[in-house]
Amino acid sequence: MDIQLYNTLSHTKEIFKPLKAGEVSMYNCGPTVYDTPHIGNYRTFVMNDLIRRVFEYNSYKVIQTMNVTDVDDKTIRRSREEGISLHQLTQKYEKLFMEDIASLNILAPHHLIRATEYIPSMIELIQTLLNNGFAYTTTDGVYMSIEKVSDYGALAHLQKTDISKERISNDEYDKSNPHDFALWKFKTIDDGDNVWHTPFGDGRPGWHIECSAMAMKTLGETIDIHTGGNDLIFPHHTNEIAQSESATGKAFVHYWMHGGFMTVQEDKMAKSKNNFIKLETLYKQMISPIAYRYWLLTAHYRSPVNFTHTAVQAAQNALIRLIGILANYPEGGIAIPFYIERFNTLINDDIDTPKAMALVWDLIKDDRRSDADKRATIADFDRVLGLNLSSIPILNDESIPPEILALAEAREEARTEKDWAKADALRVEIEARGYSVLDSGKEFKVIRH
Repeated sequence: MDIQLYNTLSHTKEIFKPLKAGEVSMYNCGPTVYDTPHIGNYRTFVMNDLIRRVFEYNSYKVIQTMNVTDVDDKTIRRSREEGISLHQLTQKYEKLFMEDIASLNILAPHHLIRATEYIPSMIELIQTLLNNGFAYTTTDGVYMSIEKVSDYGALAHLQKTDISKERISNDEYDKSNPHDFALWKFKTIDDGDNVWHTPFGDGRPGWHIECSAMAMKTLGETIDIHTGGNDLIFPHHTNEIAQSESATGKAFVHYWMHGGFMTVQEDKMAKSKNNFIKLETLYKQMISPIAYRYWLLTAHYRSPVNFTHTAVQAAQNALIRLIGILANYPEGGIAIPFYIERFNTLINDDIDTPKAMALVWDLIKDDRRSDADKRATIADFDRVLGLNLSSIPILNDESIPPEILALAEAREEARTEKDWAKADALRVEIEARGYSVLDSGKEFKVIRH
């Protein structure tokens, strides 16, 4: 069955044709580890996970690389502010990131790579651009000459007349008028010890060159799929294309996929706007990460979504109801071919998770199907949905509902980490649902009121 993907470059849905039969190479722009991402960022990482799961559901071998930006303007500035080394800072936030994606049931990438581990590849790529006349050296660094790139801005649909001859060293610039951008920044006093030696001058890489070097080093000069949020289309992904294709003379990426923005009170969620929400905030509001994932599945990955606590709480209630229904279904059924085919058609149509979630509820309401077959079919769907539906235990009269046990486990983990506010919030939620948690040393027991 064909898989159709919306390609940002062409602005159309296209039938996916892999570079190598049966395989998919995918590069995901990962976190900049100077802080923990907000939930809008995690929407993109859930999108990445869904793409991978859809291809694996269709029996493709996926090779997924995600980078960790552990050296750039933000990480260096934050390490100075906290008075710790760059390595100490980035290790701390990388660990927190990995814990968060695990809580969202996001599959760990096959290759999670750090920018500082690929500096030699970046130096080699910059030297190639210098040798080919696409880059030039100034007093403060090495810059990419975008006027020499014939189709610069095609991904963002920029007009050639918009291009300025000015230079910009800042890694992230949010302007419609593009500039020559820094490939390498010569050392300054603010960089501290975060400096590398090169033939063209000591310093550190610019943000854009990092992803090009890491993607090509791990996946090849041309890759199948590259992903990120809409905010990365320009300048980051636009600049990745320019420097990569200028160095190799080959197409860099065949399918560009971007996730929609998340807003709060109709304003784009962003750390620069100080209107962002983190997963820990959802914990305090007694919303589980899996419930947040469920809410994301109810909107198409390319559509903008507006976060409200009411909407996510409704998603959590729906998830709890779904878990309760499945817990009463017996095992031993078989997946229903009719529903499997419908599900596959939906997810292969540019990952249409809203319709796929609606199909789950259609199946539950279908009285012609046995409960055991419904359970088996939804467990098969969950290979893509990633809601842990395949591991729900069967409920009996003496059982504690699995969602209550999940809340109790989360509370115990919070207590272990001495996050008392989170533990108390989870206890209140458990009690509000008619259960109590009895603590005894390092163990706990859940009882019905």
